[in-house]
Amino acid sequence: MCVNKVGAEHNPTPRDALDPIPDEAWLDRVAETASEDAGGVSTEFLAGYLPLLADAAITGGSPRRAEIDAVRQQGRRAAERGVPVGRGVDLYLSAARGVWAELPAVIRQRDSKAVRAAAEAVLQVVDEAVAAFADGHAEAGRELVRREETLRRELVDDLLRGDAHLSELVERAEPFGLDLTRAHQVALAQPSRRLPSISAATSALERVVLDRFGDRDVLVATKENLVVVVALAEATGAPTTMGLTTSGNLGKTVHAELNRLRRGSPWRVAVGRAHPGAYGIARSYEEAREGLTMATRMSLDTPIVETRDLLIYRVLARDQTALVDLVDSVLNPLRQARGGAGPLLETLISYFECGCVATAAAARLHLSVRAVTYRLDRIKSLTGFDPADPAHRFTLHAAVLGAKLLDWPEHPLPEPDTKP
Repeated sequence: MCVNKVGAEHNPTPRDALDPIPDEAWLDRVAETASEDAGGVSTEFLAGYLPLLADAAITGGSPRRAEIDAVRQQGRRAAERGVPVGRGVDLYLSAARGVWAELPAVIRQRDSKAVRAAAEAVLQVVDEAVAAFADGHAEAGRELVRREETLRRELVDDLLRGDAHLSELVERAEPFGLDLTRAHQVALAQPSRRLPSISAATSALERVVLDRFGDRDVLVATKENLVVVVALAEATGAPTTMGLTTSGNLGKTVHAELNRLRRGSPWRVAVGRAHPGAYGIARSYEEAREGLTMATRMSLDTPIVETRDLLIYRVLARDQTALVDLVDSVLNPLRQARGGAGPLLETLISYFECGCVATAAAARLHLSVRAVTYRLDRIKSLTGFDPADPAHRFTLHAAVLGAKLLDWPEHPLPEPDTKP
């Protein structure tokens, strides 16, 4: 609560008209006591404040703007030194009590009107000084947060690119609790639709991830409208070898938490394998990013995409020239069918996804079994490959997967000399 300034009802007594203070060390005693009361906060943050209190108590004077600005700077310094704002306020309030209690007797023997005016002046100094200290502390805190976020974002970008100088990366990662000599893995979370901001999702996820996997060797950030989670492989249960039996618990944890949110659900999460070293993070990120791309292109319905689920697609996509040749040679004849290649290709996709069971494929396509078997026969006559023949099935299935990777027949096949 603000206190009205002194002066309208009382004319402060000039300092020269007062008896001198007999003990100039009394402010030092006040500072030491206030420091003890505030849990050991340094007395250096009282610089500029104690003289204001003493002047208000002795002369009834009001603080000048420059003096309040100096107190605001003390609040900034306290924030930069890691002093909580509550401790700083305790220091200031304790100092105010100490100043009033320690005033030399010659000052406190003035008439009651003068003492009341001095008390009002002290209260006003406390009110303005505490507010200025808290403002300065908050300003510095916001700047520190912005600076840390900038450093975090730059670190994450460099870690995911994997092209920064190793020693510099190690030094920059240390304040964030990352030990780049150990194995980490990366998870990427993609909302079902583009969100104007995913900061809320990041904040909610960060609390859960830190609680689940520890507050070290964990980073949660955003990149290109994706949520990025970097975690220690040991904490997530991911193997640090090249085995693909499991990717650990990171993907499940991230997916479960994000799907609790109203916006962005359902989320899709892709998880890279764990790799050691600073550049292992970039490698795991590339695997996770490729997972999201492949899952979208192949219309996968799994919400959590793991590297082991994509190996066959990676093999097919690695040689695009051979893949184009496969699709063109095996499936291009389907264009001769009435209605084009689309319906027959859709039938093949469903047939393979249903384990080559015509009745199951018919139910998925909402067709009769007779219609499905007719289409399969038509595919055999046009391509020369029989979907029911195990010797032909692998070639047809590989060609179907290649068509999905190339988004054929919706888009024309790349030219034969096009490189991946």
